[in-house]
Amino acid sequence: MIKLYIGNKNYSSWSMRPWVLMKQAGIAFEEVMVRFDSFDEHSKFKHTILPLNPTGTVPVLQDGDIVVYDTLAICEYLAETHPDTKLWPADKARRAQARSACAEMHAGFRALRSHCGMNIEADLSLQGRLILRDQPAVRADLDRIVQLWSGLLDAHGGSMLFGEFSTADAYFAPVCMRIKTFALPVPAAISAYVARVLALPGVEAWIAEALVEKDFVLMDEPYRLER
Repeated sequence: MIKLYIGNKNYSSWSMRPWVLMKQAGIAFEEVMVRFDSFDEHSKFKHTILPLNPTGTVPVLQDGDIVVYDTLAICEYLAETHPDTKLWPADKARRAQARSACAEMHAGFRALRSHCGMNIEADLSLQGRLILRDQPAVRADLDRIVQLWSGLLDAHGGSMLFGEFSTADAYFAPVCMRIKTFALPVPAAISAYVARVLALPGVEAWIAEALVEKDFVLMDEPYRLER
């Protein structure tokens, strides 16, 4: 069976993407959670992950002798090995657009990711207001997300970005979590999309398991010294 190595569900936005994708698609896998103790080279986390992934990060997918350790590469591998799950849109143009959107998320939105880290169990609405007040780059990232999502929802006329659930929705699920946690203001149509993503069974399952972790990792808590 496929193994997926992930970090703490409360914090690990990159791990969330392939996990949600496989849950939604019904792809069976074994989860291996590797706690974020530290990123020191001698940490248990690095000791576990480095033999699989030379960059020392999660997620990592292991399928027999095949190891894939980039999130977007994992999604592409899953689409290739499970074509029946239709993880990308069937239409060629939509598929190219979906890949472009995922690539933009993969490489971009650095200010939002830096200042608004995923933290599912926290209420950081006050911090969100301060961040938007003080960080123009975060405001620009949020504006671009609203523009991107609005265009895709309008163009494809469904509940998800490309009509039906696809890799793109899994890829942006952690952004939906950030919007909720930091109470970032978005238009009503975008707020409705966020609510639909958070209600997906795969996302609901991830959230539920994140909430029972009760594992406060200080290095992932820039705004709180304790719970």
